[in-house]
Amino acid sequence: MGQEELQKLLDFFKGLADENRLKMLGLLADQEYSVDELATLLNLKPPTISHHLSKLKALGLVEMQAEGNIHFYRLNTTALNATNKLLLSPERMASLVDDIEGDDWERRVIRDLFDGPRLKVIPMNTKKRAVVLKWFANRFEYGIRYQESEVNDIIKRHHPDWAYWRRELVGAGLLAREKGIYWRVENQRESKQ
Repeated sequence: MGQEELQKLLDFFKGLADENRLKMLGLLADQEYSVDELATLLNLKPPTISHHLSKLKALGLVEMQAEGNIHFYRLNTTALNATNKLLLSPERMASLVDDIEGDDWERRVIRDLFDGPRLKVIPMNTKKRAVVLKWFANRFEYGIRYQESEVNDIIKRHHPDWAYWRRELVGAGLLAREKGIYWRVENQRESKQ
C-alpha cells in the first residue's frame, strides 16, 4: 500500500474514531436528518453536531442537501462502498505490512543462515533460498562486468559451493551471463520498490 493510500486509511479511521460520529452514521444510514434533529436524538448541541458532520463530510461519508435554510444530511453509501473496496479489502489490509513483514523476515532468515559473512547451509525452503540469492546478488554492483573467476571469488568468500550459487543467480535472473562475463540485472520487483 502506498503512502497516499495509507494516509487515506488513517484519515478514515481517525474520522470514525468517535462514538458520536459512529452513532450519526448509524442514524443517517436509515434516513436524512437535520442538524437540530441529530442534536435532539444524540443529546448534543447543534455546533457539536455540525463539527462532527463536517469531519464526516470531509471523508465523503455524508452528503448534505439544502431545503431552504435547513440542511439535511444522509449517509453517502456510494463513497462508503468505494472506501471499503479501495482500503478495506483483505488484500489491501494485508499490504499494510508488506514492506515491514518482508524486511523483518528476510533479516531473520539471513541472521539464522549466516555465521558472520559465511552461509552455514543451503536452505531447502524456496523462499529462504530466494532471500539468500538476493543477498548474494547484492555482493555485485550494477553496471560492472565481472569475469567468471571474479564471480567465483566473491561467492567463495561466503560459501564453498560457488558453482551452485553462480548457476542459481543466473537462473533467478539476478545475474546475466554472456561468454564468461557476468553482470548484475535489475530485478523487476526491486525496481518497483
